[in-house]
Amino acid sequence: MDIALEMPGAISQKINAHEWPRYVAVEGPIGVGKTTLARCLADALRYPLMLEPALENPFLDRFYRDRRRHALPTQLFFLLNRARLIADLPEDDLVGPLLVADFLMEKDRLFAEITLEPNELVLYQQIHDTLDLGPRSPDLVIYLQAPVDVLVRRIRHRGIEFEQNIEPDYLEALVSAYTEFFHFYDKAPLLVVNAAEIDFANNADHFEALLDQMIGMDGARHYFNPNPLLI
Repeated sequence: MDIALEMPGAISQKINAHEWPRYVAVEGPIGVGKTTLARCLADALRYPLMLEPALENPFLDRFYRDRRRHALPTQLFFLLNRARLIADLPEDDLVGPLLVADFLMEKDRLFAEITLEPNELVLYQQIHDTLDLGPRSPDLVIYLQAPVDVLVRRIRHRGIEFEQNIEPDYLEALVSAYTEFFHFYDKAPLLVVNAAEIDFANNADHFEALLDQMIGMDGARHYFNPNPLLI
């Protein structure tokens, strides 16, 4: 996806005037805009970008048409590929890499618990434990939230063919799982963003407002509930 946003001078000056987290992870349910925001942040901060290979998963199309039947191979593909991406992160700098990613490794278990049967979950956990994952925690996690009807509308709008089979009940379960996961998340500073009515890719004011929230982080957890009419 091409990002339409062009960085005005004010944003460029703001970028140059502040210290930014070195490793930023953007998370949220399908359709919320995490990959779009990750691209915008990587472009603005001039950081490398790490995207999970969702469209490369050969089982995903079949999963959205028949979740029960194809859940395990779909989940294992994601697990192994996310683990490979995390393993490839450079470890030669004590302060960590410069990076923007559109996923957290920990969310893999979140999806597994939603999609897998109990016996499959046991197998998944055995494989997960064998990988002996110990990913570096980000310096900032941005969690994007939006209601299910907004997610459905955005999924329809972006028009990826196999995603049109995603059912609202699956999105409901996913939104609930994300809410619970981040309610207890404490491994990194967390910026929770109501992304229902903002457009980071095409509206520079919205994106600049997010940067202001990042600058103003004053603790382990911060909430950003923007009014798009006032930005």
